[in-house]
Amino acid sequence: MSISVDGIAPHGGQLINRIATPAERAEFLAQADHLSRIQLDERATSDLVMIAIGGFSPLKGFMEQADYELVVEEMHLTNGLPWTIPITLSVAEAVAEPLKEGSWVRLDNPQGQFIGVLELTQKYYYNRAHEAVNVYRTDDQAHPGVKVVYDQGPVNLAGPVWLLEREAHPQFPAYQIDPLVSRKLFAEKGWQTIVGFQTRNPIHRAHEYIQKCALEVVDGLFLHPLVGATKSDDIPADVRMRCYEIMLEHYFPQDRVILAINPSAMRYAGPREAIFHALIRKNYGCTHFIVGRDHAGVGDYYGTYDAQYLFDEFKPEALGIVPMKFEHAFYCTRTQQMATTKTSPSSKEERIHLSGTKVRELLRQGKMPPPEFSRPEVAQELIRAMQAAATEG
Repeated sequence: MSISVDGIAPHGGQLINRIATPAERAEFLAQADHLSRIQLDERATSDLVMIAIGGFSPLKGFMEQADYELVVEEMHLTNGLPWTIPITLSVAEAVAEPLKEGSWVRLDNPQGQFIGVLELTQKYYYNRAHEAVNVYRTDDQAHPGVKVVYDQGPVNLAGPVWLLEREAHPQFPAYQIDPLVSRKLFAEKGWQTIVGFQTRNPIHRAHEYIQKCALEVVDGLFLHPLVGATKSDDIPADVRMRCYEIMLEHYFPQDRVILAINPSAMRYAGPREAIFHALIRKNYGCTHFIVGRDHAGVGDYYGTYDAQYLFDEFKPEALGIVPMKFEHAFYCTRTQQMATTKTSPSSKEERIHLSGTKVRELLRQGKMPPPEFSRPEVAQELIRAMQAAATEG
């Protein structure tokens, strides 16, 4: 089912809605004990939710083989639309073998609760090494995204899905703003141009700088942190959210920013994931998308601006969202402000670059990062959280 929307068209033209109607939900619940059952992991649960709320429009379910192979090899769906990340439900052979194509399959979350239904249209084997090399540009299992591919089952289950109901997020219900709602909010505010910002890290001065640069040329900022599955050493979502709240309270015009959670899982697929993140924000109603240095990267697997280069391989009208490309921002001691090489006359010695690794080490030691890198209120919150975590550990 698709629904009418405000503003920019979703990817594929229609915002997908796969949340069961009350009648459908009652029918699924009545058959719950008679359906074959699959327990989803955290990422598959996030994917189910994102499909159901339209965040992954035009997808209506987990990918069939033709779409999967074309996405892996050519970054397009069979209907010609750009799409860069395979959305699949992978299971062990022993799980797949008894399932019959054409049947309904019960989907449980990691806690064993019945949350969705898959209409199984196809099951197929796939090449994990081929997916890893094409999507992640490496088959090194030290890469967190590649490790997920190699750890999952060798059979993909495909078909349309239904989410039984859209429940409030257990941690951030006030910030659960799904695509249909975000579009209405943009329309109510009279925003014609909206820039989306993807982050899985606490906000720092370089983020603030590029967000405010973008705000100079668009009507509103959609600050959209990812709160799905991330690496174990990433800053927890609740800490990051508090940092965003602090920043919006003290350093941003509150009438020009909307903070909302992105419930999807992180893939760490670098350039391909940058395109994927842009298409998601298009579905939420954004017209522009910020692409900075090493977007969705991890380690040294991708070049600093590889994500920006990949956007150039797609026709703008095909993507339907405008990338706003920013260079690596730093604090310039000569001009005493945030800048990039495009705006600063400084030498390398006059630029303050602090890596996330260095900042995390300072925070663990209870030391404040310099104000050139982080707003003091944010740094204090991060120190408090890290010390609390260390005490609990």
